[in-house]
Amino acid sequence: MVETPDIVRPDPELVAGLERIGSATASSELSKQFGIRSAHIAGPVCRTPGTRVAGPALTLQCLPKREDLYPVDEYSQPERQLHRHVLYHTQPGDIVVVDARGDMTSGIFGEMMLTYFAGKGGKGIVVDGCIRDFGDASRLGIGMWLRGTTPNFHTQTGIVPTAVNVPVACGGTVVVPGDIIVADDDGAVVVPIALAPKLLEVAGEHAEWEEFSRIKLAEGGDLQRYYPLSDAARPEYEEWRRAQAER
Repeated sequence: MVETPDIVRPDPELVAGLERIGSATASSELSKQFGIRSAHIAGPVCRTPGTRVAGPALTLQCLPKREDLYPVDEYSQPERQLHRHVLYHTQPGDIVVVDARGDMTSGIFGEMMLTYFAGKGGKGIVVDGCIRDFGDASRLGIGMWLRGTTPNFHTQTGIVPTAVNVPVACGGTVVVPGDIIVADDDGAVVVPIALAPKLLEVAGEHAEWEEFSRIKLAEGGDLQRYYPLSDAARPEYEEWRRAQAER
């Protein structure tokens, strides 16, 4: 019998706050405030335009296939197949992150597996590799960040799933189970769970002054004055903040 660990899920309000700030602000503030040079999961790109999600990471690790160790085909001995087991942990709002080694020939999940994931309340997938049945899967309402698509099933070619909810390297970035993924049209970013509350605090302020600056720039304001927000423009910003709070 296969047993795999679950994750510790963060406060939903923390997740919702990080979703609002988006991947670009999360990435830049992780760099500036915490010295994390790149939290971007490079390689997987948004295949569901206009989608913005945040949620705790369930992780799936893959390794190169060695036929004497893993002779399983698509349907035989399904309970040995760990891509199923990571989905068994799904709770509403979760995001599955797959270290598929950048492989472009194996479809880690297909439409049926992702239908189950969506039905359990899963929010999105980040795969450093491919899925299959993309046309049908894209209509399930979950966010998808992928390197590509393929007609092949998950163990048909060169990789196999080997571990669930362990630290993985996805797109060259370490993702620890339970870290928060923030993903949108720009890509997917991993927020280390220990840094998430402080990140939300500093990034929330950043997002707020950016909103003010966006308004001023759209009105024809001076780029040097309003982006980044200069000391000279800060009194205007503080007045705008007070006005917003009074509404």
